[in-house]
Amino acid sequence: MWTVILLIGSNIFMTFAWYGHLKYKEVSLWKVILVSWSIAFFEYCLQVPANRIGARTFSPDQLKVIQEVITLSVFGVFSVFYFGDRLHWNHLAAFGCLIAGAFFMFHKF
Repeated sequence: MWTVILLIGSNIFMTFAWYGHLKYKEVSLWKVILVSWSIAFFEYCLQVPANRIGARTFSPDQLKVIQEVITLSVFGVFSVFYFGDRLHWNHLAAFGCLIAGAFFMFHKF
């Protein structure tokens, strides 16, 4: 459970580091890079422990799939609330495919 909580937190920081600056196109690139790296520091402070803790229970492949599901979930919420985007049926279909991929990663047949 801690792995998922830490990954959600780290993804919130990383999403802001990677995409938050897109609203501020007038700010010079070097300033945006410094702010983004500063935000990313906190992402790493959560991401590294999440993977360490998660490695006790999950394989690296499973950790990566968990990370991707969380990343797209966080980004979906971010794009709606921060950029005012709208999610459409194709976004939900793509997310469904990702969930199906996670299902197969966690089940051995």
